Amino acid sequence: MLLDSASLYFRGFYGVPDTVRAPDGTPVNAVRGLLDIIAKLVTEYGPESLVACWDDDWRPRWRVDLIPSYKAHRVAQEVPGGVDVEEVPPELVAQVPVIREALTALGIPIVGAAEAEADDVIGTLATGASGPVDVVTGDRDLFQLVDDEADVRVVYTARGMSNLEVLTDAVVVAKYGIHARQYADFAVMRGDTSDGLPGVAGVGEKTATALLTEYGDLAGIEAAAADPDSAMKPALRARFAAAVDYLAVAPTVVEVVRDLPLGAVDARLRAPSAEQRATLDALAERWALGGSLDRALTALTAAAG
Repeated sequence: MLLDSASLYFRGFYGVPDTVRAPDGTPVNAVRGLLDIIAKLVTEYGPESLVACWDDDWRPRWRVDLIPSYKAHRVAQEVPGGVDVEEVPPELVAQVPVIREALTALGIPIVGAAEAEADDVIGTLATGASGPVDVVTGDRDLFQLVDDEADVRVVYTARGMSNLEVLTDAVVVAKYGIHARQYADFAVMRGDTSDGLPGVAGVGEKTATALLTEYGDLAGIEAAAADPDSAMKPALRARFAAAVDYLAVAPTVVEVVRDLPLGAVDARLRAPSAEQRATLDALAERWALGGSLDRALTALTAAAG
């Protein structure tokens, strides 16, 4: 099981009241929310391994160089030559080190990579997996990873943890009228304001679906748009002509990287040692993690067998 960590701890932050605090007054709502999410996921799906995939770079420069508007509205401070600072509530920023400490104490590996988003880490680990994979996220971009043949599913959290949606290729077809392998091309054309991707002007979800149904993929659509003898309507042809510069780079931005040099990751669930339990007890007391940490530990221990 691969966790889109930021997606989940943001959900925890907004789902648990910020009145939940440690003895020193530090808010721990995101920490406790994430631990409860992990407990539920492990209990419900029973994974043999678990990885917390991390945004070492939430806005990689190589993506920004291709599309400067990429996530630009979420930048709090630009850092030339480094990782831009994302606009995040300070109450959540204060909890990120505690989240990492709790994950490490539970034996859950945190995996990130330079100049890569968590999506890219997830794409690489899912592609290289030797067995079934569940990707847990609230981000539609990762629908492109769904692969029935490789047994890769997405557990989609956008409707809440009490209403999780498990996406297979059939579910993607039912939702959008396209196959998961077509989703990245679909997203390129539709665009995504939350990521600063303009899309092709005048092409929404219905039109994108119709075009992919008729032409198969973005390359086929672009070929039809450039062919004066194709059946594509002139107005639609003009929209693709106007978007030619965007279409030359957008697929690289939207497609997740699947070949990061991550090395081996041992993410097998194991029952905690006495030393780990002592560390967890101290962590629970210091940060008032109470039942949330207990529930996560119980679920992980049970899944480890």
